[in-house]
Amino acid sequence: MRIKDIEVKEITDFRGKPTIEVFLTGEYGDTAAAQIPSGKSRGKNEADVLEPAEAIRVAGKKIKPEILRRNFESIGELDAFLITLDGTPRKEILGGNLILGISVSFARLVAKSKNKELWEVLNEEFFGGEIFGENPLIFSNLINGGTHAKNNLDIQEYMVVAKTHDSFGRSIAELKDFYEKLGGKIKEEFGLRKLVLGDEGGYSLDFPDNAGPLRVLGKAIEEGKLAPDFSLAIDAAASGFFENGRYRFDGRNLSTNEMAEVYEFYLKSFPLLMSIEDPFAETDEEGFKKLTSRSAGALVVGDDLTTTNPIAIEKAVREGLISGLIVKPNQIGTVTETCEAMKIARLNGVKTIVSHRSGEVEDAFIIHFAKAGGAYGVKIGAPVESRNSKYKELERLYG
Repeated sequence: MRIKDIEVKEITDFRGKPTIEVFLTGEYGDTAAAQIPSGKSRGKNEADVLEPAEAIRVAGKKIKPEILRRNFESIGELDAFLITLDGTPRKEILGGNLILGISVSFARLVAKSKNKELWEVLNEEFFGGEIFGENPLIFSNLINGGTHAKNNLDIQEYMVVAKTHDSFGRSIAELKDFYEKLGGKIKEEFGLRKLVLGDEGGYSLDFPDNAGPLRVLGKAIEEGKLAPDFSLAIDAAASGFFENGRYRFDGRNLSTNEMAEVYEFYLKSFPLLMSIEDPFAETDEEGFKKLTSRSAGALVVGDDLTTTNPIAIEKAVREGLISGLIVKPNQIGTVTETCEAMKIARLNGVKTIVSHRSGEVEDAFIIHFAKAGGAYGVKIGAPVESRNSKYKELERLYG
């Protein structure tokens, strides 16, 4: 397939921050586009991000003259070409966001040419056409902290995890109802006149300590008789409170071992807690290994540690650092590498959770990655209007 034209435009994400949308025109005049989200909390090894003006310049000056002269037989072939054209470990020349926009748009052109869904062409090319039967869990971020909110919480995300069974529509409706009732409970319990939201649509307020949101969420689940269909997860994003080899947490200065003890206490105290993401700084492999060996069935999930990078994932699996994996396409920058990350995790029994970013956009391509690769979960954000496109695409693809 040949690409006839490429265009990049500046758009804004849900936080009102600038990002990009990439448009491709195929050889027969068919078009496809991809909006690329941005992340506020980023691992140091993530693919580089170009500012919109620079992405527009690079697309026109460096990519367009090269890409229009070639024929690409597959998504993988296009991605390999872009990776080689860039030639840097973190895609610093062409930008991971720009490369991903081209990669996803091209995959959509391929899907159009075959009259198929995006997830179907991804599944065929990268997963051998294997249809995965399991429905993903929905990880919905209902209370925000850390860099995503202006409050006293060190932990970045407190999530409710919903099992979906046979009806995504019913599960999504239950999540939305839970979220609205939770807001009422928080206003009443904390004497608030107005609810403030964080970057990802979750409630933002001060708590007595970092365990406070787990108590509130756990109590709401119990009162609503929603267990075991609803459980809990956290994203500590611990790199954000790691400094000089210690963790600044609940007003204390903790060692790796002391931080591990905090999480072990949480797991014992809150039986509904089934997943802890980025519990330690991305450089603190000792902490990941310690908690993974002690977590007694709960997931220890890598994000900043692994950055959707197949090489980093293989290392984390080999050394026993994780039992779960966050998959964010814009961390690595191509469709091919994202799918390879999911394949490596599946082959090693590591659960994959395909995730949004804090700077989200309307584009719901992450849901197609989840379906193509049989993801264990999808992480979307609170069920508020700005995030609805992901929930709607979940319901459309899974029923």
